[in-house]
Amino acid sequence: MNLIWLDDFLALAATGNFSRAADDRHTSQPAFSRRIRALEEWIGADLFDRSSQPAQLTEVGKWFAGVAQELIARVARVPGDAKKVAEASSVTLRIASTHALSFTFLPRWLRSLESNTTLGPVQLMSDVLQRCEAMMLQSKVQFVLSHTHPMARGALDAEPYKSARIGEDLLVAVCAPDGEGKALHSLARRGGPPLPVLQYTEESGLGRIMRTVLGRRLEALPVQMAFTAHLASVLRTMALDGRGIAWLPQTLVEEDLGQGRLVAAASSDWSVPLEIRLYRDSELLGKAANAFWSTAIGE
Repeated sequence: MNLIWLDDFLALAATGNFSRAADDRHTSQPAFSRRIRALEEWIGADLFDRSSQPAQLTEVGKWFAGVAQELIARVARVPGDAKKVAEASSVTLRIASTHALSFTFLPRWLRSLESNTTLGPVQLMSDVLQRCEAMMLQSKVQFVLSHTHPMARGALDAEPYKSARIGEDLLVAVCAPDGEGKALHSLARRGGPPLPVLQYTEESGLGRIMRTVLGRRLEALPVQMAFTAHLASVLRTMALDGRGIAWLPQTLVEEDLGQGRLVAAASSDWSVPLEIRLYRDSELLGKAANAFWSTAIGE
């Protein structure tokens, strides 16, 4: 049996009109009629009563309508089922992480997990949050690691996804120092030209948090967007070059702050507390992924 016969059968069952069903299936009526007849020969019984117009399903045809729908649904599930079977025995962990955490938090965190358990191979996809979320939505990864804030919820902060807080961070306003070691650009400054701000793009998770938590406060100040980029690491480079104020994860700039390459550009009330969360689907596939989740959340 050819699987396209099932769609042909259901198209004809819906209309009873050979010509209209052939059009719906993008084929000629003679070719369509031959396929319906071939299906009937394979089954060994007539599926349609052609003595009336529109054609009516025979008793066998009525029975086969349910069978055909079930077969089509079963075939559609085959790729997903095959993926589940493959992943059930896979030891590779597929993790998508935002860029900033890939360079800072993730390596140390994985080492801490490995002190308690043995992790299998890790396949890391590092990208902006929007694309990390897309990879999870498309089941291309098992886990997503990102900065989060309760006021800036994302696509994974809803069913069927689950998450666990595995760390914390702080978004701090920093800039390069002047010749005296003070902030080259400061939000506490009064008067003068607009302050240059280095901003994240729409695709950035940190940008989503920035706009949600600090957007209105910044709009009330004399500031100008001097530079925009996806990555915190790029904004860090521009801040080091004296181009403006950037809100960067403390985990990314703690060494710069300690050595005076960057300094605080605002008071602590301009800092944004962040959670580092690990996201997963409601149904993890495979022992390796389940073991990793249990270890990550301390079960």
